[in-house]
Amino acid sequence: MSFLQMLITAIVQGVTEFLPISSSGHLILTPLFMGEEDQGPLIDAALHVGTLLAIIVYFFKDAWGLARGGFATVGIGSAPEQRRLFWWVAIGTVPVVAFGAFLYTYDIMQNLRLTDLVAVNLIGYGILLGVADRFGRQEKAYEDMTLRDAIIVGLAQALALIPGTSRSGVTMTAARFLGYERVEAARFSFLLSIPAVAGAGVLVIPQIMEVGGELMAEALITGAMTFVAALGTMHFLMRFLRKASMMLFVVYRVALGILLLAVF
Repeated sequence: MSFLQMLITAIVQGVTEFLPISSSGHLILTPLFMGEEDQGPLIDAALHVGTLLAIIVYFFKDAWGLARGGFATVGIGSAPEQRRLFWWVAIGTVPVVAFGAFLYTYDIMQNLRLTDLVAVNLIGYGILLGVADRFGRQEKAYEDMTLRDAIIVGLAQALALIPGTSRSGVTMTAARFLGYERVEAARFSFLLSIPAVAGAGVLVIPQIMEVGGELMAEALITGAMTFVAALGTMHFLMRFLRKASMMLFVVYRVALGILLLAVF
């Protein structure tokens, strides 16, 4: 990739990963509109590692709480509430790991990078997000997570492996249907992504290192730039959701989906 393509791709990932508008869909569309070759799923995974680091930095207190819960599980320290939340997040991660392993094993992921599929998912899941945000109660916080909620949002997260769905969008949709406040739905969504994205990084980083050369350099550069863009986006989104609904993102998703169907 040229430096311009790396820069734009990193910004697109850093912005769209946290806004409920589908980062994977936009990563597929970006090279199309730039007239460049698709960067491929390995670079996409490296970009997600950049956003993972941004989540850990921005939500460091919550991430450390999950780590304490993990330590308490194996008998190091005592943190009963954090241990409970650690297990709910771990259980909520199982569906995306299982579905991801299936797609990875049978090499299906590359065949899902279709513009029509992105468009249909942008529209369909965008409308669902609007319904959930309009009619969902606002009474639960992240600390109120139950096993049932973790499983439901975890199942929703698995759907996000299909481009155009949006991991943050579909998990926030599920959380809003379950009665979580907007900010808490986003917080829940981002923390639930930590083990899933970390697992994806563990899978692809050895492949990138094995190829080496330009691919490794591109992964490092785009990952670093994504980290910066992601931090800024999270700061914006958490402030935005305290004052406004998600309808802006719903309108954007539906409009973009219709445009893609018309053009492609």
